[in-house]
Amino acid sequence: MLHFTTSDGVRLAYVIDDFTDPWRRPDTLVLLHAAMGSSRRLYAWVPRLARDFRVVRLDLRGHGASEVPAASLPLTLDRLALDVVELLPHLGADRVHLAGSSAGAIIAMKVAIDYPERIKTLADFASTPGLGPSNVDAGQWLAHIERRGLRGFLSDTIADRFDLASVDPRFVEWFLDESAKTSAAWLARFVPLMRSVDLTEDLGKIRCPMLAVVPDHDPISSMAQYEVIRDRVPTVTFLVYRGLPHNITDAVPDRCAEDLHRFLREHGP
Repeated sequence: MLHFTTSDGVRLAYVIDDFTDPWRRPDTLVLLHAAMGSSRRLYAWVPRLARDFRVVRLDLRGHGASEVPAASLPLTLDRLALDVVELLPHLGADRVHLAGSSAGAIIAMKVAIDYPERIKTLADFASTPGLGPSNVDAGQWLAHIERRGLRGFLSDTIADRFDLASVDPRFVEWFLDESAKTSAAWLARFVPLMRSVDLTEDLGKIRCPMLAVVPDHDPISSMAQYEVIRDRVPTVTFLVYRGLPHNITDAVPDRCAEDLHRFLREHGP
């Protein structure tokens, strides 16, 4: 696990997986995990991607091994996007491929909108253009977490995230244990911020090749809410995973990684 310190003094963690040929200079692919997660949640993507790309998995601020910022520090989407941009000099990369899951994809879209010169391609998994145009009730989520704890909240709502008939029960337990490591106090700041975000009017500013992969049985966001991306981003490749709820990046990681790999090979150097 590597670390760097952001311009506002927060220590963030990241992991590099690079199994490319040592005589090549591979492109860098940065992966951003979902809320209530960490870079560990993307472990199954690495085998398919790291043979051809230098894969960097960042722990978002307040998540995983990254520092939980002090309450006095402002939390904005601009700041979360800047965290990604400030990571790049530590990677020795001026431009990268960027992919995100759920809340991580919202941040990735913001980076592509505000820093287009830094992004080669963009990939969005299971995210509308912010939780503003979604079915999330942030107050209800936080009240549920306060009442039952984060693990209890996720356990109670697990069917919104996975088709329980098709995933290993041991994976579900691991998912709950990993997610429960996230600070509930931090989520009380992070979730309302994400719920306030709506990047719909800025989607047309995304000019790099974009991949959007969405589930069609998602209680968190409707297909109509996802299709806004298809309709507004001129460069998007839009894929629908049939019969799956929200957490496609966890439930079918090999499929996600394969579709991302194919997209990157088509639009890479």
